[in-house]
Amino acid sequence: MNSFAVLEQILLVAVLAQTSLGVIVPRFEDLPRTDYDFVIVGGGTAGLVVANRLTEDPRRSVLVIEAGGTDADVFNTEVPFFNSRLFNTPADWNYTTTPMTGLDGRSMGYPQGHILGGTSSINGLAYTRGSSDDYDRYARLTKDTGWSWNNVQPYLRKVGPENERWTAPADHHNTTGEFDPSVHGFHGINAVSLPGFVFSFDRRVIQATSELPEFPFNLDMNSGNTIGIGWFSQVTFGSRLTPLNTGWTQSTIKAGVRSSSATSYLAPEFVRRPNLHVLTHSRVTRVLKTGTSRGLPVFKGVEFANDSSPGARPRHRITAKNEVILSGGAIGTPHILQNSGIGDSSHLSKVGVEPLVHLPSVGQNLTDHPFVANTWLVNSTDTFETALRNVTLMEEQIRQWNETHMGPYSAGTFNIAGWLRLPDNSTIFKKFQDPSAGPHGAHYEFIIANGMTRLPIPPTGNFMVIGTAIVTPLSRGSVSINSSNPFDPPIINPNLLDSPFDIFAMREAIRASRRFAQAPIFSDYVINLVDTAVTDDELDTFIRSSAITVSHMVGTSSMSAKDASYGVVDPDLRVKNVVGLRVVDSSIIVSWIYLCYFGLWRKTD
Repeated sequence: MNSFAVLEQILLVAVLAQTSLGVIVPRFEDLPRTDYDFVIVGGGTAGLVVANRLTEDPRRSVLVIEAGGTDADVFNTEVPFFNSRLFNTPADWNYTTTPMTGLDGRSMGYPQGHILGGTSSINGLAYTRGSSDDYDRYARLTKDTGWSWNNVQPYLRKVGPENERWTAPADHHNTTGEFDPSVHGFHGINAVSLPGFVFSFDRRVIQATSELPEFPFNLDMNSGNTIGIGWFSQVTFGSRLTPLNTGWTQSTIKAGVRSSSATSYLAPEFVRRPNLHVLTHSRVTRVLKTGTSRGLPVFKGVEFANDSSPGARPRHRITAKNEVILSGGAIGTPHILQNSGIGDSSHLSKVGVEPLVHLPSVGQNLTDHPFVANTWLVNSTDTFETALRNVTLMEEQIRQWNETHMGPYSAGTFNIAGWLRLPDNSTIFKKFQDPSAGPHGAHYEFIIANGMTRLPIPPTGNFMVIGTAIVTPLSRGSVSINSSNPFDPPIINPNLLDSPFDIFAMREAIRASRRFAQAPIFSDYVINLVDTAVTDDELDTFIRSSAITVSHMVGTSSMSAKDASYGVVDPDLRVKNVVGLRVVDSSIIVSWIYLCYFGLWRKTD
């Protein structure tokens, strides 16, 4: 048994003795009961939201099965600035992709949370809802108006209990003019705030938006209209990009500490619910057919193994009275479905899994955002690199955070983001239809940071970074199994930058970032651009050799209209041609820019 599991057992002995309380336990044998109305597979971003919602009714009993451990006292998941420190640790599934043609044959790590809270416990903390156009397109695609922008608003911010609890930033600075209070909720569960520590660099970036009409400031990117208050809605700049906005990042941070689905939807007041139990360190291997109803197979059984058992044996089984809800994420959910005999029958037969339900879309349509870091050497020592190289300074900043939850570690690794569009007359649209949902949606994003954060960093120099991410990619990948052993890792091929549209958009995004860095406010700040590629061919080489993922994978159990011949789930998130099984996680999303996962998962009751 690993140290996390031992610690959990010791801490929870007292809890187990009190039948009036809910429990979090690391072993199946420690559960106080084995009969539940709902079994949720995955205690991550979506799973804990659904568990919270279901257990509002004390008549419903819910078991959450999580493969990872608890997030309690995991320092790097608490400190916003240390978000990437949990990659390649036990809190990460540590997936690796296949080599990708679009990356010149490179493979890469593919972070996914393996901890209570899932990826919301290890991600970059940005809180973005996407544009109203994205939701409205989804409503049209699914033929279900419930997914439209106006109809999801109650679940985001308007009715109780809301998703969002807007909170003051850690430094309690005056936030007037930095967000629009009218589009936010103040009485919800998951905390959202503006940056709690602002560098002088951040002020330069905001100043640049007033100097460059191409990059206007936007008060609030979560209003649904990413263009802002009508600014530049009809404007293009010739061969340049149509602007949407640059504005302050809104993050899932409360008083300088990460707010994940575990810290919010599984907070102490919810853990106390006697109808909610959470089993950690338990990996689900399959969902099981338990019968037939109206000529359709019923899947209400769950098979799982405790990770402390040698060889992951024995496997346990439990049956839900009402439903099993898969919340394993865009990688875990299709992996479980295929191992359960739900997927492309031909492929399943080839790898030795008995096909039970033919759904060829399972594991297909993997969509992700490619990212390139664009770097400038700057005339400043007030950047991230200074502390990352200076052990004494870093220890002082950690001490400050420990004692006050303030200082530079109380914020994430970027305070400002921007959203932009290609011009309507871009030559790429002669070959490809515009993949954005409408004029309120971006084609790519700026992620603007006061230096490098991914270790190791160069031994000398101070930098500014403008990351460019394609948020309407046309490339599609897949997640598949290649054996009948559910403990074998899935075959993950994100297929990044496979589409000519994506590589074109990334080139234009990089060129736009360079125009932004030429704002007058940077004239005495920027020394030189580190990356020297200029021509299309040079940029393509730079992009394919340096692009990585932002870990925004979606689409592998995609939703479609009830009468569609493709897709995995209906608009009510029930798995097609199956009874008793739903999917509630990012895998159901077809190809959106971003979603407020926390709010949408409250919609699934």
